[in-house]
Amino acid sequence: MTDPLLRVVDLKTYYRTSAGLVRAVDGVSFEVYKDETFCVVGESGCGKSTLALSIIRLVPYPGEIVGGKIIYRGTDLLKLPESEMRKIRGKEIAMIFQNPMNSLNPVFTIGFQIAEPPVIHFNMDGRSAWRRAVELIGKVRMPDPEVRARNYPHVLSGGMRQRSMIAMMISCEPKLLLADEPTTSVDVTVQAQLLNLLMNIKRERRMSMVLITHNFGLVAEVCNRVAVMYAGKIVELGPVREVFRNPVHPYTRGLMKCLPIGTKRKEQLYVIPGQPPNLIEPPPGCRFHPRCPHAMEKCKKEEPPLTEVEPNHYVACYLRR
Repeated sequence: MTDPLLRVVDLKTYYRTSAGLVRAVDGVSFEVYKDETFCVVGESGCGKSTLALSIIRLVPYPGEIVGGKIIYRGTDLLKLPESEMRKIRGKEIAMIFQNPMNSLNPVFTIGFQIAEPPVIHFNMDGRSAWRRAVELIGKVRMPDPEVRARNYPHVLSGGMRQRSMIAMMISCEPKLLLADEPTTSVDVTVQAQLLNLLMNIKRERRMSMVLITHNFGLVAEVCNRVAVMYAGKIVELGPVREVFRNPVHPYTRGLMKCLPIGTKRKEQLYVIPGQPPNLIEPPPGCRFHPRCPHAMEKCKKEEPPLTEVEPNHYVACYLRR
């Protein structure tokens, strides 16, 4: 492979709360290459969204990046002053947030919000930026682009708001797009439309993408490589085909068994027993061991490191050692 576009090394992002220190992302490492779609998958609360927000240094208070490196095109983003980081957000790295209604400004029109990034990053004049906004609204397949550009967010449906977010994020043609569960706020039919739209735009503009999801079916459909997260850590990492062909970590196997594929009518779906751990006081050793049917004494005492079990396929588990 060529040099990675993005390299995350031992990243740690914690939230300092009155109840204690929440280790939301605790020693995560991975790489993203040019033109690649890299997926991060796991249950709600495992740290996926915090990971994405950490990459663009937008972790909300009381969150704090306490360690690690985020190297984008050879530069460690954690060492840049905020003024330099603002030049990268939107222009080099853009993010589609999970809930567009919380991300769009309710007092400005959609067209204004899509036109704003090119004005800021490229000093584009207002008229040219507005024409580009209308063009992008059409590009994301919203009807009557001229009319929609003058609409406020509350007028639009959930699918149209998410399309507006996509148009805003691609307005500066970023090299890397972070998509945090971009289809969860809309119905199933619109989900498929948005996903196809997003992947077509990615291919046309040759962007790299980090897709955050809890849907393994989606991972199989669009991703090149996948990282499985559990309780703030990556437990399995590898090419999608290899992970699906040979899932090694018991958590990965459990997630796949939860998919309603090949099940008979009235057959009960598999459920991973137990609950995700409290990240203020995570269990010692492997964080999955309280829920794992194969846990050994070693799992309860020593944290397994990510180890290569086959070419480019890494697993944090003692089962295959």
